[in-house]
Amino acid sequence: MLLCVSGVGRGGLGLLAVKRACLLTRTAHSSPQNFEYRPIKKVMVANRGEIAIRVFRACTELGIRTVAVYSEEDRGQMHRQKADEAYLIGKSLPPVAAYLHIPDIIKVAKENGVDAIHPGYGFLSERSDFAQACVDAGVRFIGPCPETVRKMGDKVEARSLAISAGVPVVPGTDAPISSVGEARVFSETYGFPIIFKAAYGGGGRGMRVVKEYE
Repeated sequence: MLLCVSGVGRGGLGLLAVKRACLLTRTAHSSPQNFEYRPIKKVMVANRGEIAIRVFRACTELGIRTVAVYSEEDRGQMHRQKADEAYLIGKSLPPVAAYLHIPDIIKVAKENGVDAIHPGYGFLSERSDFAQACVDAGVRFIGPCPETVRKMGDKVEARSLAISAGVPVVPGTDAPISSVGEARVFSETYGFPIIFKAAYGGGGRGMRVVKEYE
């Protein structure tokens, strides 16, 4: 496992700020996806629970039809009831695995005239292969282009990109560390506490606060 010492966190998506400019202009004029302009009339949320409900609410306010997906265990969940349409995905799969089943999600989107997919947070939101699958299927991915998702998924590369773009970052290693000695040098330079973070972690996973060298 690659580890970096860093304090860079991951912010949530501004779901209540989903606006027509985000759904239309950003996606229609995003050159990496190469979509010609056309209004978005139907949005799928590849997620569940509160995150899906918030996106549905925003879409409804904009007059955009909504599509929910759900696992077998989530048949009675509220996000299914709040959407205009709802479809089962990942039949016979465990709940989390169902929401990670890209072929099923893309199949439902294509069969039901979905114009765009919002990944919410967690699940497939940081998967570049999902963003690419949307592009390949001719469905807009509401978020960054696949290459950007890939780069930001690698926390070491993401940090390097932020620095090169002039974005202020907290002190941290510029590359994965390979020994406890490197961690000691860092701690002696910046002091404790420090955080160890898996380079490919996300959502707080793989982070450990260290308050003393021992």
